[in-house]
Amino acid sequence: MLNGSLHAFFRLAWGAGLILAAACARGADLAETITQVKPSVVGIGTFLKLRNPNVQFTGTGFAVGDGRYVVTNFHVVAKPLDEDKRESRIVLVSQGGEPSPRGAEVLATDREHDLAVLRLSGEPLPPLAIGDSGRVREGRALAFTGFPIGMVLGFHPATHRAMVAAITPVALPGITARQLTAKSISRIRDSAYRVFQLDGTAYPGNSGSPLYDPDNGTVYGIINAVFVQGTREAAISRPSGITYAIPAAYIRDLLREAKVPGFAE
Repeated sequence: MLNGSLHAFFRLAWGAGLILAAACARGADLAETITQVKPSVVGIGTFLKLRNPNVQFTGTGFAVGDGRYVVTNFHVVAKPLDEDKRESRIVLVSQGGEPSPRGAEVLATDREHDLAVLRLSGEPLPPLAIGDSGRVREGRALAFTGFPIGMVLGFHPATHRAMVAAITPVALPGITARQLTAKSISRIRDSAYRVFQLDGTAYPGNSGSPLYDPDNGTVYGIINAVFVQGTREAAISRPSGITYAIPAAYIRDLLREAKVPGFAE
């Protein structure tokens, strides 16, 4: 009886040890991936010499293609520049852990999917690979890296784990269950494209952050923090822990349209 109990105990301990070892290995993989991804992640903003502060942060982005192009959300660059005051678009690149501004111009946009591509001046950055988002399933473990509250705490990108909780239409109309009809359901299906709903918390500064495989850094989506801002959740004061991301398939489409090296047909 005692021998049987000891045998069961050691078998449970062995199983727990395997689980702990696997968890540690996954953590080590993510740690290495973060080191690989961070040089590709940039801050996006505008510069105006007479403004205080002269740099205004608007969101996050990441390098793609040959490293001279940056992907972000359209809303991050949507506000027109004040050309009369010589306001300019900049990308903030890490140089020894400090932000180094680079000039940038908006090359292409996709308002419907809230995407934009910028062309970066200067030396290329390490680009991130774009994966096949059509292969992502609910339950997939991913991670995202960006600037959740801008540069309030300095130029330090933060990484969050995120599981794909659901693959859902981007916008659901404000109707009740009683109002659901075959016609309204068909309208929802035909007009809304699907996005990744994540169980990680993102903030407005995270807009444009790459959503990637924690094992190798392959990008499967881009964080969007404004779909539900001011409606279903107050992103800063009452974060719900729900975040949305645009699938990478739409990034690919825009990069092809913009003829970015590596994507042009």
